[in-house]
Amino acid sequence: DVQLQASGGGLVQPGGSLRLSCTASGFAFDDYSIGWFRQAPGKQREGLSCISSNGGSTYYADSVRGRFTISRDNAKNTVYLQMNSLKPEDTAVYYCATTRSRRACGVNAGIFRSWGQGTQVTVSS
Repeated sequence: DVQLQASGGGLVQPGGSLRLSCTASGFAFDDYSIGWFRQAPGKQREGLSCISSNGGSTYYADSVRGRFTISRDNAKNTVYLQMNSLKPEDTAVYYCATTRSRRACGVNAGIFRSWGQGTQVTVSS
């Protein structure tokens, strides 16, 4: 079974940093893109970032570009999301997912499948 597990969330002050991890199993991890999403209470799921299978291409939503950095370590079946300059509006549950097709990558949720369990990020003083 395809499984993805996000971790690394927590409580951080505005302006602080966190690094999220997404660990995957059950599929050929290094053949697929991985994306990060978030969903705040009462809001729609928002696509944040995507990284291609070999890490050569990355995509970011305007809301996080310049503050968040996506990376991956295929030897560890893990994708990371480094989040800097965090704001209260970044508070949400963060999820990772893998794409339906091997070459797709972007922040449109429609190209993704197999959503993992999320991790809560709270930005508050």
